[in-house]
Amino acid sequence: MPATIHTVATRIADGVVANCRKSPERMAWLEGLPAVVQELEHRWELTPDALTGGDEPSCSYVQAVRRSDGRPAVLKISMPHMEQECEIDGLRFWNGDPTVRLLESDDELRAMLLERCQPGTTLRVLDECEQDIVISGLLRRLWRPLPTLHRFRALSAMIEHWSNETLAQVERWPDGGLVREGLRVLKELSYTASRDVLLATDLHAGNVLRSERKSWLVIDPKPFVGDPAYDGTQHLFNCSARLQCHPHRTMRRLADLLGVDYERLRSWTFGRAAAEPREDWSNRQWTDLARAIAP
Repeated sequence: MPATIHTVATRIADGVVANCRKSPERMAWLEGLPAVVQELEHRWELTPDALTGGDEPSCSYVQAVRRSDGRPAVLKISMPHMEQECEIDGLRFWNGDPTVRLLESDDELRAMLLERCQPGTTLRVLDECEQDIVISGLLRRLWRPLPTLHRFRALSAMIEHWSNETLAQVERWPDGGLVREGLRVLKELSYTASRDVLLATDLHAGNVLRSERKSWLVIDPKPFVGDPAYDGTQHLFNCSARLQCHPHRTMRRLADLLGVDYERLRSWTFGRAAAEPREDWSNRQWTDLARAIAP
């Protein structure tokens, strides 16, 4: 790794460095990151601070800071990442309800100065059944009508991106028939929603933080426009033990809390379990789940 990267690598999560090694574009971003951080700290008059709360980032540089007046904030700079391209637009759209507030931004640099949640503990401190209630409440507040003109991409674009990644891994599939059925279901679902809303797509307990302004605030949304039933799947996947032990009961409970069609939530969960791209196809837990909940 070039020497210019080494000085900042100790300040960012190992997962970010690992993800950057997957493409030359991301490595170039990582190499230029120290200069970008320095520029933004100067422009927005920021002083680095100790970071508390939240999961370790895997796709962004994240640093707690203080503004010139002493107020706490978080500096976030996203690496090149298909799913995060519209994060700034999403935070502008939701305007702090129920997300963290966007204080400053630079679209070209994918840089954000964000409200800092304090104490910043994640929703994981609650039992999963209590998480269900909080997550469903937050999602229902996020799902609101979109203006006629907007820059958000359709959920089908993310599904197509994932499907291409999965097809490139065909030699590692454990069950070709199951994966191809999963791909078919994902494509069909992405074009047949009865209504479209702005989705968070990555809302789980690790992306919900305790805050003084509101009990819980959403961080790290990855906005796409599509079927609200899709948006329950990430929380389900983050409750993997419960989902695998009691899949239908777990999915039905969340569908009822969200007010979405159970069969669509089950089908989205099946499609993701069967055909989502992954680094380790030898791990059979998702294949077994897909077989258990197949439509």
